[in-house]
Amino acid sequence: MSHEDFPTDAPAVVTCGLPYANGDLHIGHLRTYVGGDIFSRSLRKLGQETAFVSGSDMHGTPVAVNAEKEGVTPEEFALRHHEKYEETFPEFEVEFDNYGHTHDETNTELTTDIVRTLEDEGYVYEKEIQVAYDPEADQWLPDRFVEGTCPYCGEHARGDECDEGCGRHLEPGEIEDPASTLTGNPAEYRERTHKFFEVSELQSYLQEFIDRLEGTPNAQNQPREWIEGELQDWCITRDMDWGIDYPGENPNDLVLYVWVDAPIEYISSTKQYTERVGSETFDWEAAWRDEGEITHIIGRDIIQHHTVFWPAMLRAAGFVEPRAVMASGFITLNGKGFSTSRNRAVWADEYLDEGFHPDLLRYYLATNGGFQQDVDFSWDRFRERVNNELVGTVGNFAYRSMLFAYREFEGTPDAPLSEEVRDRIEVAIEEFRAGVNDYSVREAGNAAVRLAQFGNEYIQRNEPWKLDDDDAQKAQVIRDCVQVAKAVAVLFEPVVPGKAETLWADLNETGDVHELDVDAALDAPADSFDEPAELFEKIPEERVEELNEKLQSRVEASEDEGETETDEASDRGDTDVSDEFEPLLDDRISFEEFQELDVRVGEIVDAEGIEDADKLAKLTVDIGVEERQIVAGIKQLHDLEELPGTRVVVVANLEKAELFGVESNGMVLAAGEQADLLTTHEDAVPGTKVK
Repeated sequence: MSHEDFPTDAPAVVTCGLPYANGDLHIGHLRTYVGGDIFSRSLRKLGQETAFVSGSDMHGTPVAVNAEKEGVTPEEFALRHHEKYEETFPEFEVEFDNYGHTHDETNTELTTDIVRTLEDEGYVYEKEIQVAYDPEADQWLPDRFVEGTCPYCGEHARGDECDEGCGRHLEPGEIEDPASTLTGNPAEYRERTHKFFEVSELQSYLQEFIDRLEGTPNAQNQPREWIEGELQDWCITRDMDWGIDYPGENPNDLVLYVWVDAPIEYISSTKQYTERVGSETFDWEAAWRDEGEITHIIGRDIIQHHTVFWPAMLRAAGFVEPRAVMASGFITLNGKGFSTSRNRAVWADEYLDEGFHPDLLRYYLATNGGFQQDVDFSWDRFRERVNNELVGTVGNFAYRSMLFAYREFEGTPDAPLSEEVRDRIEVAIEEFRAGVNDYSVREAGNAAVRLAQFGNEYIQRNEPWKLDDDDAQKAQVIRDCVQVAKAVAVLFEPVVPGKAETLWADLNETGDVHELDVDAALDAPADSFDEPAELFEKIPEERVEELNEKLQSRVEASEDEGETETDEASDRGDTDVSDEFEPLLDDRISFEEFQELDVRVGEIVDAEGIEDADKLAKLTVDIGVEERQIVAGIKQLHDLEELPGTRVVVVANLEKAELFGVESNGMVLAAGEQADLLTTHEDAVPGTKVK
């Protein structure tokens, strides 16, 4: 691993968090997989040797619990969902080089070998611990078989994770007031011998690792609380039948904890890819044992596993550590959390059945906010972005310029490329390259959109339709526009591969647009092409009204049936966001008391993390009459580099405070645990008073 800018000489592996083989996929689940596909395609565009791999997570208690409800074996249950995922991902043009699963022979063997290596290297020991037990069912209660109270934050927690509160990983025996999910009865703790991975021995290594880890800021900052505190060892076995058996002596018939074999599937899937295409095409051992560039693309709820446990295991077993972790925010629906039990979701199959092209959703998910930020999906906003950006900017430019070229010149005019346009395409290539190296799929995608915007401005500014046929400038302008259209096809391919292929064909270009690197953006266009088709179609407002009515009807029907519980998430990358809120306060304040608050519109000028503070950032905020320095607890939750220019709402007359030695003069308002920054709907200028 080099930590040099891409492309490097080392092979790269891009992975996506494994979906639990446990339920249907909705568009919230697709964010990390679409992001992973875009990132891997973008690396290849830069000339980086890349394998894109993942697989289904077949093990764990959620699979076992739901299989028991259906009266089938866990293997039958999981394989059914695995096969469905294999069909669904390509329908959204998410094209893994290999997609395996954790129960196959390759992963079972490799997991067994790695655990034996951990033992041989002295990192595994036995320990007597308290394990939840249901005396009525006569069964041990690992992970999601037990619920109770988180000992760290006091919120409701399920088994191995406080998924409704602080998000911490919970070890067996930690959960308070345990209750069995099998019978609903209180569980009791009994002593049981289990195996532990001595992560604490690798604490110094992990502290160095997190300093050199690349990716999104939340993946770099969130783990520090665990790595720099008292790092606990990790119980790696469970009392259940479904899973990979612990190797060697195993008198208690323990299986490995799902989080042992799940990430090993990344290596196994890469190995299977090599076995299929040959090591001359891609060498899995060079990637995972020598000097590979490993990037994990995950949901933010599994940062701890990928930045603490997994790199520790890789280090102890002699494999390459991750170069980067990109952790996405969640997807909400019309401002509320997805609720699969209430059928408040846009399902992957449903989206396709409605006749929408997958590239429209890919663009929306990739460019609607920074990767680590939460993104809200609504059919209204979807229509707005498709119509304004894909139809109005990209599609409009490609169609009008190529149609004019076809009608006037039957293709590309015989003229050299102007210096202005060559320079602008080179800028777009550098923007694309910078986006990839900043791990920003949004910026990589926006490079092509901004280039199309330039193309629209260029053709409008030069008005070739007003020029005489014998005017050389006419041919020059259209030659330039065709070149821009070709560059857009090349640079936009990672985000909209299907539509880029259509544009490439309309340009009558040879070769495969999916295989070309960024330099092809400046190659001369084809001499001739036929009349182009429009690349994108507008979505009518009535269509959105129809879709909203369908969604509302489904939600109401599910609520009438009394389905109010929260379902298990189908993957580890996008846990359903809770739609339960704190109760309203009974105490009221007077209007006069409210008027005492001086609340202003502000604009963030600069944002930087505060040294040694896990959560705090120092903001410079323009509030019209002056600039204020404000400290906000958003360091782990926002990409600070993307905040300048963001409009915010500020309490301006709050008493000054000092946090970590930094003065804070005001408060930036934000909503919820994820610090969703409050902003304005229109264009209120900084300093405007909020009333």
